[in-house]
Amino acid sequence: MTIASPDVDALIARVPAVDPARERAAWARLDRLTKPPRSLGALEALAARLVAVIAEDLPGPRVPAILVFAGDHGVAARGVSAYPQAVTVQMLANFARGGAAINALARAVGARLVVADLGTLATGPLPTGIRDHRIARGTRDLASEPAMTVAQAELAIVTGARLAHEAIDDGATLLALGEMGIGNTTPAAALACALAGVPLELAVGPGTGLDPVGVAAKRDVVSQALARHRPTADEPLRALACVGGFEIAGLAGAMLAAAGRGVPAIVDGYIAGAAALVAQAMCPRVQSALVASHASREPGHRAVLAHLGLAPLLDLELRLGEASGAALAIPLVQAALAVYREMATFAEAGVSDRAP
Repeated sequence: MTIASPDVDALIARVPAVDPARERAAWARLDRLTKPPRSLGALEALAARLVAVIAEDLPGPRVPAILVFAGDHGVAARGVSAYPQAVTVQMLANFARGGAAINALARAVGARLVVADLGTLATGPLPTGIRDHRIARGTRDLASEPAMTVAQAELAIVTGARLAHEAIDDGATLLALGEMGIGNTTPAAALACALAGVPLELAVGPGTGLDPVGVAAKRDVVSQALARHRPTADEPLRALACVGGFEIAGLAGAMLAAAGRGVPAIVDGYIAGAAALVAQAMCPRVQSALVASHASREPGHRAVLAHLGLAPLLDLELRLGEASGAALAIPLVQAALAVYREMATFAEAGVSDRAP
Protein backbone atom coordinates (compact mmCIF):
# COMPACT_ATOMS: atom_id res chain seq x y z
CA MET A 1 0.00 0.00 0.00
CA THR A 2 1.22 3.51 -0.86
CA ILE A 3 1.57 5.68 2.24
CA ALA A 4 0.81 9.41 2.00
CA SER A 5 3.37 11.92 3.22
CA PRO A 6 2.92 13.65 6.58
CA ASP A 7 1.94 16.86 4.77
CA VAL A 8 -0.86 15.13 2.88
CA ASP A 9 -1.91 13.30 6.03
CA ALA A 10 -2.10 16.67 7.82
CA LEU A 11 -4.33 18.08 5.08
CA ILE A 12 -6.69 15.15 5.46
CA ALA A 13 -6.70 15.34 9.25
CA ARG A 14 -7.78 19.00 9.14
CA VAL A 15 -10.99 18.26 7.22
CA PRO A 16 -13.80 18.17 9.80
CA ALA A 17 -16.95 16.12 9.67
CA VAL A 18 -19.83 18.52 9.07
CA ASP A 19 -22.29 18.58 11.96
CA PRO A 20 -25.64 17.30 10.61
CA ALA A 21 -27.41 19.38 13.24
CA ARG A 22 -26.25 22.52 11.43
CA GLU A 23 -27.85 21.38 8.19
CA ARG A 24 -31.07 20.48 10.00
CA ALA A 25 -31.13 23.92 11.60
CA ALA A 26 -30.55 25.51 8.20
CA TRP A 27 -33.51 23.61 6.75
CA ALA A 28 -35.64 24.70 9.70
CA ARG A 29 -34.91 28.35 8.91
CA LEU A 30 -35.48 27.84 5.18
CA ASP A 31 -38.88 26.31 5.92
CA ARG A 32 -39.85 29.38 7.98
CA LEU A 33 -39.05 31.88 5.20
CA THR A 34 -41.85 33.67 3.36
CA LYS A 35 -42.38 31.18 0.53
CA PRO A 36 -44.09 27.86 0.04
CA PRO A 37 -41.97 25.11 1.62
CA ARG A 38 -39.05 24.03 -0.61
CA SER A 39 -40.34 26.21 -3.47
CA LEU A 40 -36.82 27.36 -4.36
CA GLY A 41 -35.85 23.75 -4.97
CA ALA A 42 -32.17 23.04 -5.44
CA LEU A 43 -31.25 26.56 -4.34
CA GLU A 44 -32.49 25.74 -0.84
CA ALA A 45 -30.61 22.45 -0.75
CA LEU A 46 -27.48 24.33 -1.76
CA ALA A 47 -28.03 26.93 0.95
CA ALA A 48 -28.50 24.29 3.64
CA ARG A 49 -25.30 22.49 2.64
CA LEU A 50 -23.28 25.71 2.48
CA VAL A 51 -24.48 26.95 5.85
CA ALA A 52 -23.45 23.66 7.43
CA VAL A 53 -19.98 23.82 5.85
CA ILE A 54 -19.36 27.50 6.61
CA ALA A 55 -20.60 26.94 10.19
CA GLU A 56 -21.98 30.46 10.64
CA ASP A 57 -25.56 31.22 11.61
CA LEU A 58 -26.11 33.78 8.83
CA PRO A 59 -23.16 33.59 6.42
CA GLY A 60 -22.42 36.88 4.69
CA PRO A 61 -21.65 37.32 0.98
CA ARG A 62 -18.74 35.20 -0.16
CA VAL A 63 -15.52 36.70 -1.49
CA PRO A 64 -14.70 34.55 -4.54
CA ALA A 65 -11.33 33.53 -5.92
CA ILE A 66 -10.81 31.37 -9.00
CA LEU A 67 -7.81 29.03 -9.07
CA VAL A 68 -6.71 27.54 -12.39
CA PHE A 69 -3.88 25.00 -12.37
CA ALA A 70 -2.00 24.08 -15.56
CA GLY A 71 -0.05 20.99 -16.52
CA ASP A 72 1.08 19.04 -19.55
CA HIS A 73 0.80 15.30 -20.15
CA GLY A 74 3.20 12.85 -21.74
CA VAL A 75 0.25 10.87 -23.08
CA ALA A 76 -0.58 13.79 -25.40
CA ALA A 77 2.11 12.45 -27.76
CA ARG A 78 -0.28 9.59 -28.55
CA GLY A 79 -2.73 11.94 -30.27
CA VAL A 80 -5.41 11.91 -27.57
CA SER A 81 -6.32 15.57 -28.16
CA ALA A 82 -7.56 17.48 -31.19
CA TYR A 83 -5.18 20.32 -30.26
CA PRO A 84 -1.37 20.32 -30.23
CA GLN A 85 0.30 20.19 -26.84
CA ALA A 86 1.87 23.62 -27.40
CA VAL A 87 -1.56 25.14 -26.76
CA THR A 88 -1.18 24.64 -22.99
CA VAL A 89 1.74 27.07 -22.78
CA GLN A 90 0.18 29.40 -25.35
CA MET A 91 -2.94 29.59 -23.21
CA LEU A 92 -0.86 30.58 -20.18
CA ALA A 93 0.20 33.65 -22.15
CA ASN A 94 -3.43 34.28 -23.06
CA PHE A 95 -4.44 34.05 -19.39
CA ALA A 96 -1.67 36.52 -18.52
CA ARG A 97 -2.95 38.97 -21.16
CA GLY A 98 -6.51 38.64 -19.87
CA GLY A 99 -7.86 37.26 -23.14
CA ALA A 100 -9.23 33.85 -22.16
CA ALA A 101 -12.80 32.94 -21.35
CA ILE A 102 -11.99 32.60 -17.67
CA ASN A 103 -10.53 36.12 -17.60
CA ALA A 104 -13.79 37.52 -18.95
CA LEU A 105 -15.89 35.40 -16.60
CA ALA A 106 -13.78 36.29 -13.56
CA ARG A 107 -14.27 39.96 -14.34
CA ALA A 108 -18.00 39.42 -14.85
CA VAL A 109 -18.48 37.81 -11.42
CA GLY A 110 -15.99 39.99 -9.55
CA ALA A 111 -13.60 37.18 -8.69
CA ARG A 112 -9.83 37.33 -8.31
CA LEU A 113 -8.12 34.93 -10.73
CA VAL A 114 -5.00 32.98 -9.82
CA VAL A 115 -3.33 30.90 -12.53
CA ALA A 116 -0.51 28.56 -11.53
CA ASP A 117 1.75 26.34 -13.65
CA LEU A 118 2.25 23.07 -11.83
CA GLY A 119 4.00 21.26 -14.65
CA THR A 120 3.71 22.44 -18.26
CA LEU A 121 6.36 22.12 -20.95
CA ALA A 122 7.18 25.82 -20.63
CA THR A 123 10.88 26.70 -20.64
CA GLY A 124 12.31 29.82 -19.09
CA PRO A 125 10.35 32.41 -17.15
CA LEU A 126 6.57 32.29 -17.24
CA PRO A 127 4.45 35.24 -18.39
CA THR A 128 3.95 37.95 -15.79
CA GLY A 129 1.06 37.06 -13.53
CA ILE A 130 1.35 33.29 -13.88
CA ARG A 131 2.45 31.60 -10.67
CA ASP A 132 5.45 29.31 -11.17
CA HIS A 133 5.13 26.07 -9.23
CA ARG A 134 6.49 23.70 -11.88
CA ILE A 135 7.24 20.26 -10.52
CA ALA A 136 8.46 18.79 -13.81
CA ARG A 137 8.13 19.48 -17.52
CA GLY A 138 4.92 17.55 -17.92
CA THR A 139 4.04 14.07 -16.76
CA ARG A 140 5.28 10.88 -18.39
CA ASP A 141 3.18 8.77 -20.76
CA LEU A 142 0.69 7.05 -18.46
CA ALA A 143 0.06 4.28 -20.99
CA SER A 144 3.64 3.03 -20.71
CA GLU A 145 4.83 4.12 -17.24
CA PRO A 146 3.53 5.95 -14.17
CA ALA A 147 2.66 9.53 -15.02
CA MET A 148 4.33 10.78 -11.83
CA THR A 149 6.27 9.43 -8.93
CA VAL A 150 4.33 9.25 -5.69
CA ALA A 151 6.56 12.02 -4.33
CA GLN A 152 5.67 14.25 -7.29
CA ALA A 153 1.96 13.56 -6.83
CA GLU A 154 2.24 14.44 -3.14
CA LEU A 155 4.12 17.63 -3.94
CA ALA A 156 1.43 18.64 -6.44
CA ILE A 157 -1.30 17.99 -3.85
CA VAL A 158 0.52 20.07 -1.24
CA THR A 159 1.20 22.84 -3.78
CA GLY A 160 -2.47 23.07 -4.69
CA ALA A 161 -3.36 23.15 -1.01
CA ARG A 162 -0.82 25.91 -0.37
CA LEU A 163 -2.27 28.04 -3.16
CA ALA A 164 -5.78 27.53 -1.77
CA HIS A 165 -4.62 28.50 1.71
CA GLU A 166 -2.96 31.63 0.30
CA ALA A 167 -6.18 32.65 -1.44
CA ILE A 168 -8.17 32.10 1.75
CA ASP A 169 -5.61 34.00 3.82
CA ASP A 170 -5.95 36.86 1.31
CA GLY A 171 -9.68 37.02 2.06
CA ALA A 172 -11.34 34.48 -0.24
CA THR A 173 -14.32 32.73 1.33
CA LEU A 174 -15.36 30.85 -1.81
CA LEU A 175 -13.07 29.03 -4.24
CA ALA A 176 -13.84 28.11 -7.85
CA LEU A 177 -11.44 25.47 -9.17
CA GLY A 178 -10.44 24.62 -12.73
CA GLU A 179 -7.54 23.59 -14.96
CA MET A 180 -5.72 23.92 -18.26
CA GLY A 181 -3.82 21.08 -19.91
CA ILE A 182 -4.00 19.66 -23.41
CA GLY A 183 -4.72 15.94 -23.22
CA ASN A 184 -6.00 15.97 -19.65
CA THR A 185 -9.36 14.34 -20.35
CA THR A 186 -7.32 11.15 -20.83
CA PRO A 187 -6.02 10.98 -17.23
CA ALA A 188 -9.44 12.17 -16.06
CA ALA A 189 -11.06 9.24 -17.86
CA ALA A 190 -8.55 6.80 -16.37
CA LEU A 191 -9.26 8.12 -12.87
CA ALA A 192 -13.01 7.95 -13.49
CA CYS A 193 -12.67 4.27 -14.38
CA ALA A 194 -10.33 3.49 -11.48
CA LEU A 195 -11.93 5.50 -8.68
CA ALA A 196 -15.61 5.60 -9.64
CA GLY A 197 -16.00 2.44 -11.70
CA VAL A 198 -17.18 4.37 -14.75
CA PRO A 199 -17.25 2.02 -17.76
CA LEU A 200 -14.46 2.70 -20.25
CA GLU A 201 -16.90 3.34 -23.09
CA LEU A 202 -18.58 6.08 -21.06
CA ALA A 203 -15.47 7.53 -19.43
CA VAL A 204 -13.61 8.25 -22.67
CA GLY A 205 -15.15 11.05 -24.72
CA PRO A 206 -14.14 13.52 -27.44
CA GLY A 207 -12.47 16.01 -25.10
CA THR A 208 -11.59 19.07 -27.15
CA GLY A 209 -13.25 17.64 -30.24
CA LEU A 210 -11.92 14.25 -31.36
CA ASP A 211 -13.80 12.43 -34.10
CA PRO A 212 -15.07 8.86 -33.50
CA VAL A 213 -11.80 7.36 -34.77
CA GLY A 214 -9.85 9.55 -32.38
CA VAL A 215 -12.12 8.64 -29.49
CA ALA A 216 -11.59 4.93 -30.20
CA ALA A 217 -7.82 5.39 -30.22
CA LYS A 218 -8.00 7.38 -26.98
CA ARG A 219 -10.09 4.59 -25.44
CA ASP A 220 -7.34 2.12 -26.32
CA VAL A 221 -4.76 4.34 -24.63
CA VAL A 222 -6.80 4.52 -21.42
CA SER A 223 -7.38 0.77 -21.55
CA GLN A 224 -3.63 0.17 -21.82
CA ALA A 225 -2.98 2.45 -18.85
CA LEU A 226 -5.56 0.71 -16.69
CA ALA A 227 -4.25 -2.73 -17.61
CA ARG A 228 -0.65 -1.73 -16.93
CA HIS A 229 -1.12 0.02 -13.59
CA ARG A 230 -4.37 -1.47 -12.24
CA PRO A 231 -5.19 1.65 -10.17
CA THR A 232 -7.90 1.26 -7.53
CA ALA A 233 -9.95 3.44 -5.20
CA ASP A 234 -8.32 1.67 -2.24
CA GLU A 235 -5.05 3.40 -3.12
CA PRO A 236 -6.02 6.82 -4.48
CA LEU A 237 -2.55 8.33 -4.14
CA ARG A 238 -1.03 5.51 -6.17
CA ALA A 239 -3.84 5.82 -8.74
CA LEU A 240 -3.18 9.54 -9.02
CA ALA A 241 0.54 9.00 -9.49
CA CYS A 242 0.05 6.29 -12.10
CA VAL A 243 -2.64 7.84 -14.31
CA GLY A 244 -3.18 11.42 -13.12
CA GLY A 245 -1.60 14.79 -13.75
CA PHE A 246 0.02 17.65 -11.88
CA GLU A 247 -2.96 19.98 -12.27
CA ILE A 248 -5.38 17.22 -11.19
CA ALA A 249 -3.30 16.58 -8.06
CA GLY A 250 -3.17 20.30 -7.35
CA LEU A 251 -6.94 20.57 -7.59
CA ALA A 252 -7.38 17.67 -5.18
CA GLY A 253 -5.09 19.43 -2.72
CA ALA A 254 -7.02 22.70 -3.08
CA MET A 255 -10.27 20.86 -2.33
CA LEU A 256 -8.80 19.30 0.80
CA ALA A 257 -7.47 22.67 1.95
CA ALA A 258 -10.79 24.45 1.33
CA ALA A 259 -12.75 21.79 3.18
CA GLY A 260 -10.32 22.03 6.08
CA ARG A 261 -10.98 25.78 6.33
CA GLY A 262 -14.78 25.61 6.01
CA VAL A 263 -14.64 27.27 2.59
CA PRO A 264 -16.91 25.90 -0.15
CA ALA A 265 -15.11 24.81 -3.32
CA ILE A 266 -16.92 24.93 -6.65
CA VAL A 267 -15.73 22.04 -8.82
CA ASP A 268 -15.59 22.75 -12.56
CA GLY A 269 -15.98 20.06 -15.24
CA TYR A 270 -14.72 16.57 -16.01
CA ILE A 271 -11.06 17.05 -15.09
CA ALA A 272 -11.87 18.88 -11.85
CA GLY A 273 -14.41 16.13 -11.18
CA ALA A 274 -11.64 13.56 -11.49
CA ALA A 275 -9.63 15.57 -8.97
CA ALA A 276 -12.64 15.49 -6.66
CA LEU A 277 -12.69 11.70 -6.99
CA VAL A 278 -9.10 11.65 -5.74
CA ALA A 279 -9.83 14.02 -2.87
CA GLN A 280 -12.95 12.10 -1.83
CA ALA A 281 -11.19 8.74 -2.01
CA MET A 282 -8.46 10.13 0.24
CA CYS A 283 -10.91 11.83 2.60
CA PRO A 284 -14.67 11.17 2.25
CA ARG A 285 -15.39 14.14 4.54
CA VAL A 286 -14.30 16.52 1.77
CA GLN A 287 -17.55 15.93 -0.13
CA SER A 288 -19.58 18.26 2.07
CA ALA A 289 -17.53 21.29 0.96
CA LEU A 290 -17.77 20.56 -2.78
CA VAL A 291 -20.27 22.17 -5.13
CA ALA A 292 -20.64 20.84 -8.68
CA SER A 293 -20.93 23.79 -11.03
CA HIS A 294 -22.28 22.10 -14.14
CA ALA A 295 -22.77 18.96 -16.16
CA SER A 296 -20.12 18.81 -18.87
CA ARG A 297 -20.74 17.52 -22.39
CA GLU A 298 -18.00 14.97 -21.74
CA PRO A 299 -20.06 11.75 -21.46
CA GLY A 300 -18.49 10.39 -18.28
CA HIS A 301 -18.98 13.52 -16.22
CA ARG A 302 -22.49 12.78 -14.96
CA ALA A 303 -21.34 9.36 -13.77
CA VAL A 304 -18.47 11.01 -11.89
CA LEU A 305 -20.86 13.48 -10.25
CA ALA A 306 -23.20 10.65 -9.28
CA HIS A 307 -20.33 8.81 -7.61
CA LEU A 308 -19.39 12.00 -5.77
CA GLY A 309 -23.00 12.50 -4.65
CA LEU A 310 -23.10 15.96 -6.23
CA ALA A 311 -25.87 17.48 -8.35
CA PRO A 312 -24.75 20.01 -10.99
CA LEU A 313 -26.17 23.51 -10.71
CA LEU A 314 -26.03 24.25 -14.44
CA ASP A 315 -26.40 22.38 -17.72
CA LEU A 316 -25.13 24.66 -20.48
CA GLU A 317 -23.37 22.06 -22.67
CA LEU A 318 -19.97 23.36 -21.56
CA ARG A 319 -16.75 21.53 -22.34
CA LEU A 320 -14.12 24.25 -22.04
CA GLY A 321 -12.49 23.78 -18.65
CA GLU A 322 -10.52 26.75 -17.29
CA ALA A 323 -13.00 26.91 -14.34
CA SER A 324 -15.51 28.46 -16.75
CA GLY A 325 -18.47 26.55 -15.33
CA ALA A 326 -17.27 27.13 -11.78
CA ALA A 327 -17.15 30.86 -12.42
CA LEU A 328 -20.68 30.83 -13.80
CA ALA A 329 -21.89 29.07 -10.65
CA ILE A 330 -20.52 31.73 -8.29
CA PRO A 331 -23.66 33.92 -8.56
CA LEU A 332 -25.85 30.92 -7.72
CA VAL A 333 -23.86 30.25 -4.57
CA GLN A 334 -24.15 33.92 -3.63
CA ALA A 335 -27.89 33.85 -4.36
CA ALA A 336 -28.47 30.75 -2.25
CA LEU A 337 -26.83 32.37 0.75
CA ALA A 338 -28.58 35.71 0.14
CA VAL A 339 -31.96 34.00 0.21
CA TYR A 340 -31.04 32.26 3.45
CA ARG A 341 -29.62 35.38 5.04
CA GLU A 342 -31.93 38.15 3.82
CA MET A 343 -35.43 36.74 3.44
CA ALA A 344 -37.85 37.38 6.28
CA THR A 345 -39.49 34.57 8.16
CA PHE A 346 -43.29 34.41 8.27
CA ALA A 347 -43.20 35.66 11.86
CA GLU A 348 -40.87 38.57 11.05
CA ALA A 349 -42.97 39.66 8.08
CA GLY A 350 -46.32 39.23 9.81
CA VAL A 351 -47.43 36.88 7.05
CA SER A 352 -49.58 33.83 7.73
CA ASP A 353 -47.89 30.56 6.95
CA ARG A 354 -51.13 28.57 6.87
CA ALA A 355 -53.98 28.29 4.43
CA PRO A 356 -57.36 29.62 5.67
